[in-house]
Amino acid sequence: MEVAYDLWPQVSREIDAEDAYERTGHLLLYENETGGLQGGFESARARANVQNEFGVETEVLDGDEVREMEPGVSEDVIGALHCPNDGIADHATITRSLARAAEAHGATVRENAPVRGLERDGSRVTAVRTADERFAVDQTVFLLSNTHVPQLVEDELDISLPVWNMYPQVSATEPMDEVPVNHLIGHDSRRLALKEISESRVMISGGWRGEWDEDAQQGIALEERVDGNAADARAVFPDLTGIEVERSDASRRESVTVDHVPIIDTLPGADNMIVGTGWSGHGFAISLAINRLLSRWAIDGTRPSRLSPFSLERLRRPE
Repeated sequence: MEVAYDLWPQVSREIDAEDAYERTGHLLLYENETGGLQGGFESARARANVQNEFGVETEVLDGDEVREMEPGVSEDVIGALHCPNDGIADHATITRSLARAAEAHGATVRENAPVRGLERDGSRVTAVRTADERFAVDQTVFLLSNTHVPQLVEDELDISLPVWNMYPQVSATEPMDEVPVNHLIGHDSRRLALKEISESRVMISGGWRGEWDEDAQQGIALEERVDGNAADARAVFPDLTGIEVERSDASRRESVTVDHVPIIDTLPGADNMIVGTGWSGHGFAISLAINRLLSRWAIDGTRPSRLSPFSLERLRRPE
């Protein structure tokens, strides 16, 4: 995140997408003084110390300080962790802008072209196959297609990764005359995340899940869970009471690891292929930093030290 903080303003300018990124700051709200292993507000100072040590500027706020920054927050909020360098981005706009910039630098972009298989010579990948094309590999392959990765790795390398898929639920309110949420919002004990999105709406998410619908062949949002997520939002921001949820979606799969930390590594049998999966909700925020580190790895042939904690070895029994 420390690297990503510097890159987001810079890259959004370079790809002509400044309007799609805003440094709003993040507030992790607390309503409980103590709370199981998560710690509640009692843990806030320790968490802030660790985040500051790793270059993520963080301060502990009491309830009054929180309400100075978020006047609409409930009186039940007793404090927060504030990360001023966090921000929000329009995912679709940024992704399309990155694709256009990549093409301008000589990349070839294919859409709706799922990878069907790999060709290997010993432990090196020599080609990637889609249904219609074959792409020869001279140097490095990045396999970063998230929820698609585990099955391809199992089919091609006979390796089972400790990853599963889930269907995050995301809702958007109807437009409002005045949005009561000023920051990117998280919560210590509620499954809740909030942020302002286009057309003066609030996006409500943070841990509620959809379910797989066999007939539709996609994840779907369930009404009772949408209502539950919205109820949490209204409890924390009472000004959202009476504001209707206009749409909800759970069709976009996410992959999750057992420790909620992505796997970014090479695998036996494919030494020149770097795999990224199990993003566990972290992907977009750190993506620019990961991209820079991956390119360095491919060019230098050596894993950057910042990527060492994402190794698959952390999930294996020591010899």
